[in-house]
Amino acid sequence: MESLLQEIRSCKVCANYLPLGPRPILEVTPNSKILLVGQAPGRVVHESGTAWSDQSGKKLREWLGVDEETFYDTANFGIVPMAFCYPGKGKTGDLPPRKECAPLWHQPVLDQLENLQLVLLIGSYATHYYLPDDPRNLTDKVGDFESFLPKYWPLPHPSPVNRFWRSKNPWFEESVVSKLQLKVQEILM
Repeated sequence: MESLLQEIRSCKVCANYLPLGPRPILEVTPNSKILLVGQAPGRVVHESGTAWSDQSGKKLREWLGVDEETFYDTANFGIVPMAFCYPGKGKTGDLPPRKECAPLWHQPVLDQLENLQLVLLIGSYATHYYLPDDPRNLTDKVGDFESFLPKYWPLPHPSPVNRFWRSKNPWFEESVVSKLQLKVQEILM
């Protein structure tokens, strides 16, 4: 796994398209129990070099019911976004994740996960990629999360930009989050 991570961290496949240059950000070990498949690092994460070290990460940890120490313990959580580098700024947030990363790197990483018990698909990009045969929108998949268990659990993106989705779908934080927290605690015990 270490040599694979070194190869990924030195990847420059889409360097010409990245406004701040390549800086692949991921954290995973063969023992990671829960895999977080998000979108792509934002500018703050790109600058810090630490995945989910922004407001989205704060909200995600709240949803998971874990503190930073538990979250950043790679035996607990592996972090493998759809794209490993900051894609740049779009009109209403960051640009979509580059499409090169997931097909190139995800399966080699997954092949080395010996203790994986759950994959959290965070946002529409991860959900569409990992659940390609389900034509429903993200909201419907999040609402029907139990049908994807025990392998996958689709989630909305915790970005502050996504606050409108959360306000239109209060059922998510009222009932789904508590079930997610129970599942996470069960796995991490």
